[in-house]
Amino acid sequence: MNVKRFTARTSREAFALVRQAFGEDAVVLSTKPSPEGVEVLAMAPDSMDQIEKVADTAPTVSAPRAAGRQAAPSGRESLAARVERQNAQPAATGSRRIAPEVQQDVEQMAMSTLSFQDYVRERMLKRRQAALGQDDIGSPAVPADYQPTPSRPASRATAPEASARRPAARAPETRGAESRLQERYDDPREPLAEPRDFAVPALSTVPSHDEVNTRRDQQDMMNELRSMKGLIEERFGALAFMEKLQREPRQALLAQKLLDAGFSPGLIRKLVDALPASAADETVWATNVLERNLLAGDSEPPLEEQGGVFALIGSTGVGKTTSTAKLAAAFATQYGAANLGLITLDAYRVGAHEQLRTYGRILGVPVHTAHDRASLEDLLELLSGKKMVLIDTAGMAQRDSRTRELLDMLSHRSIQRLLVVDASAQGETIDEVITNWRAAQCKGVVLSKIDEAVKLAPALDALIRHKLKVLGVANGQRVPEDWHRLSANALVQRAMRAPTHSAWKLEAEDVQLVFSSSQRGGGRSGASLRI
Repeated sequence: MNVKRFTARTSREAFALVRQAFGEDAVVLSTKPSPEGVEVLAMAPDSMDQIEKVADTAPTVSAPRAAGRQAAPSGRESLAARVERQNAQPAATGSRRIAPEVQQDVEQMAMSTLSFQDYVRERMLKRRQAALGQDDIGSPAVPADYQPTPSRPASRATAPEASARRPAARAPETRGAESRLQERYDDPREPLAEPRDFAVPALSTVPSHDEVNTRRDQQDMMNELRSMKGLIEERFGALAFMEKLQREPRQALLAQKLLDAGFSPGLIRKLVDALPASAADETVWATNVLERNLLAGDSEPPLEEQGGVFALIGSTGVGKTTSTAKLAAAFATQYGAANLGLITLDAYRVGAHEQLRTYGRILGVPVHTAHDRASLEDLLELLSGKKMVLIDTAGMAQRDSRTRELLDMLSHRSIQRLLVVDASAQGETIDEVITNWRAAQCKGVVLSKIDEAVKLAPALDALIRHKLKVLGVANGQRVPEDWHRLSANALVQRAMRAPTHSAWKLEAEDVQLVFSSSQRGGGRSGASLRI
């Protein structure tokens, strides 16, 4: 019998050494931790056959039932203890018959060493599956290609069949070792200790390096196919739209005119798709649709007549202080400076509050400064008797982390926020300003610098998509002459008359490029248009 001891840092490395020494059919006798890592005791497959031959030729051991045998306390006496007690007691009678209970126990011990190792491995694998949350697996995680042989049963359940083919009794040394191992794993008082690092894994369940590379290649191929599918759908959609424009020259002219004005491709696609055949003039029809979807406050009383507490917010340099002075002058002209209160929160810029104080001195209104929320609430309580209170805030970029702090400071229930938007900014910038400054929670929008905007369409496009109301328009630096309220018709007409220089004018080929690259980007742009 060739039994050899293997030590390695991990159990996987130890089993690799076992396979190298004895092959895939090696018999693993035991595994236990050692100072070097893991210690595995194994032997060759032919050594197991020698053990079985010795066991077959060994004399049969029988023991009579003791007349005065006492029952095991609470049914917890182990199998080995019962067998040793039966062998140690002298024969009370001349009978050599083995009691049925002892005979059944001996049959249970008839498992070979490899059978018991398979049983232990199955139990340990089941516990590992339960720990990993794989309780839904009904069968033990044994290799799919494992086939039990008559001389080496696959599980403990086949032990009675194995005992029928071989004598029930084993050699004394073999039986003692199996009894001690079986007592250790069957005793309910001693749970099975299963260290995570030294559990016996199934040798064939570890994926090889080639299998891992194959799975990775398959996943990469699936990702590439999905990307290719999306690209094909995008290109075919753009080609279909361009083919439609070629078949319908009125739609092509409308798309090019709206692009020259500065509207987004997503909004243009919605308008072009909804263009009715009965429309006499496509430009007039599109203008009417844009007017119906643009919200304007010209039908409501002006802000100076409504009264209340208003805070003007927005990015740096959009004209918040000037707009505050214009609105204050319009109110003071109608209701008097005694009914007006001015507060500034702009303590970041050097001398920023002096600009509003200058306007306040001209109007005869004192300007108060608030440095935090507590002082702001105190000032609001102090000015609660005023018909209108205007709050000028500090200008911050829409991506500044202090923007959220300022919005939290202005979360008082009596404060109504007005977002000041630079009409000359790019459409993407206006979209980001509207999102980061939480324009949906504002009372409305003030469009500033429309005199500097070459194209007003990007700002109107963003306001239409976000459903924001235009409450005021500033078109210059004069106070209060450059403060106006424009209707939706006036704003859209101004946007449609935008001049286009030759270097920025889009030709038919350029229109195709724009729509082919924006096929995926206009889903939300005109989703809520009222045609």
